[in-house]
Amino acid sequence: MLDMQHISKVYRSDLVETHALRDFSLTVHAGEFVAVTGPSGSGKTTFLNVAGLLETFHTGRYLLDGSDVSKLSDDERSRLRNEKIGFIFQGFNLIPDLDIYDNVDVPLRYRRMNRAERHERITSALELVGLASRMHHMPSQLSGGQQQRAAIARALAGDPKFLLADEPTGNLDSLMARQVLDLLEQINEMGTTIIMVTHDLELARRAHRNVHIVDGQISDFRAYEPLPEAVAAAGTIGR
Repeated sequence: MLDMQHISKVYRSDLVETHALRDFSLTVHAGEFVAVTGPSGSGKTTFLNVAGLLETFHTGRYLLDGSDVSKLSDDERSRLRNEKIGFIFQGFNLIPDLDIYDNVDVPLRYRRMNRAERHERITSALELVGLASRMHHMPSQLSGGQQQRAAIARALAGDPKFLLADEPTGNLDSLMARQVLDLLEQINEMGTTIIMVTHDLELARRAHRNVHIVDGQISDFRAYEPLPEAVAAAGTIGR
């Protein structure tokens, strides 16, 4: 699904050269749920941006679902990103003057889908995240947890190969954070690959595997068994 080998990413200014990723290699298989942890400034966000085709890299090789990203034009990268990657952000990034239905609709319009197909995808995604009854509410009328679920629905409506989540629970209290993680686990069990950046080690343990990044390099791999409380928490989605 995702195969990065010896990736480097350098940011340069007149006086400073910052190596954000150094000889970075990571393979994520279809159906995995991988948590990425590390201190601030370690390269987690840069990795996510490169993985999501939002930034290019300087050396190395990146295969995304079999496509060699380095050989693609900007338009081809944009098309691949739109068709195969869903993004979930800490700040939700919902458009405040559009209702939830239209927020989910926005990325689908870029794919030139007909209205009937878009409607089916939108309603299915909102039903999955427990927001079908609130699809015509404005973002300001929803709680933080509901807004994040709306953002997840927006990502899912495009039927992505995998989701990239950047601190998806960072703006939520502990109860809402657990509910959002319950939802991500459910989505993963349905077959969607998930890569999640988080500072919360407790939430990271809910993933199949933890990749720890320090100074732009992977310093540790850890595989986890499901936590008992994660199993017990199942069924809370939509409450």
